[in-house]
Amino acid sequence: MKKSMLKSSLGLRLAIITFLSLLLLIPVQMIKSLIKERQERREEAVNEVFSKWGKEQVIGGPILTIPYQGKMKTADGEIIEVKKWIHLLPENLLINGSVMPEPRYRGIYEMVLYQADIQITGYFKSSELVNMNISQERILWNEASLSLGISDMKGIKEMVAVKWDEKVYPFGPGVLTKNVLPSGIGVRIPFHPDQDKYQFDLALRVCGSENLQFTPVGKETKVSISSIWNNPSFTGEFLPDSREIQEDGFKAEWKVLYMNRNYPQKWIGDEYTIEPSTFGVSFLIPVDEYQKTMRTVKYALMFIAFTFLTVFLIELLDGKAVHPIQYLLIGFALLIFYSLLLALSEHLRFNFAYLVAVLATISLISGYTSAVLKSNRQAFLIFGFLFILYSYLYLVLQLQDYALLMGSLILFVILAVVMFLTRRIDWFSILKQADTAQLNEPSTG
Repeated sequence: MKKSMLKSSLGLRLAIITFLSLLLLIPVQMIKSLIKERQERREEAVNEVFSKWGKEQVIGGPILTIPYQGKMKTADGEIIEVKKWIHLLPENLLINGSVMPEPRYRGIYEMVLYQADIQITGYFKSSELVNMNISQERILWNEASLSLGISDMKGIKEMVAVKWDEKVYPFGPGVLTKNVLPSGIGVRIPFHPDQDKYQFDLALRVCGSENLQFTPVGKETKVSISSIWNNPSFTGEFLPDSREIQEDGFKAEWKVLYMNRNYPQKWIGDEYTIEPSTFGVSFLIPVDEYQKTMRTVKYALMFIAFTFLTVFLIELLDGKAVHPIQYLLIGFALLIFYSLLLALSEHLRFNFAYLVAVLATISLISGYTSAVLKSNRQAFLIFGFLFILYSYLYLVLQLQDYALLMGSLILFVILAVVMFLTRRIDWFSILKQADTAQLNEPSTG
């Protein structure tokens, strides 16, 4: 009895194996979608907690706003009087902050919230208004207002007051105008050019999450932040001039001059914006399991191709046939690795999750091939090959600056080994079945 064409035609089987490798890319895309879905679910859970406690906080100011009666020409050419606002920034700004982070959980997801105690001091100079070409009679000095920008008002946990020129004034919600600060607190304060210098001092307790940012509105701005958090990430337009990170926390200091930013010490209306100059620190728990899992999936086709090639070479060299369905099952086992890694990494550290997923996957594949090929030696060969391949992937995941270099070198070595092992194979004669003694048995009548 003659063998089927599928079993006797090596070329047909090779074509089917190639087709199966490409076909398995469909579930690979499904796994990528699953990773994105889990990542989005985590972000939703984290953002829900952040929205109730306090989101990222950006502290802007304080800024002194003084209205005046200006003039404007209408479309009809009529000159009318309108109220405009002068915004004056402090000459000197000193910010000292102590931040207490607090880990929280929503289901399996961990996040960091914080409570910050911030002391803000400095002074304004009324002489800064001299060169603005505005008649002092038009300036409404009695409506001067001091504003402090706070990006998320839910984070304010205590009443805020400012000590202004030796007197205390309580802040109220909202700012006089949103020309500069979109949200925050404000207070009417006495301000007149007869007195050149006005000192201010205020304390703020604010709750937030992820980031704490400041704007360098002083002619000279100095910021000092300390915390028990030992894994800070400094963000924004300016890095700290000095920082000290230890196991029990960190301390960082910034010094920013008004020459370092793109807006002056005074202007009218919404001529300038201060948001692009923010800087500060992030209190984030590195959540890279989704990113790392996504990076592993990018190597799925390579893993499928190399594993199928290994099994095919065993067929070729040992004269044993593996059915396409068995190839398909091996491919599914390779794909299960990614979903298993994703699920485990949400509960365990990524490195340990990776180890468990790898051992489970290569044990399953090598055990299955042992039964199919009826050879423990070949199964051990496949186990060793997969272990090397997954070790290579782990090395690439750990590297950042040298990931491409090391990955390319290791792939080169693997390809060189395959080429060396197959260098004496006459592919033309095999595919034409000119010499099929080791792959075909004699037909029986």
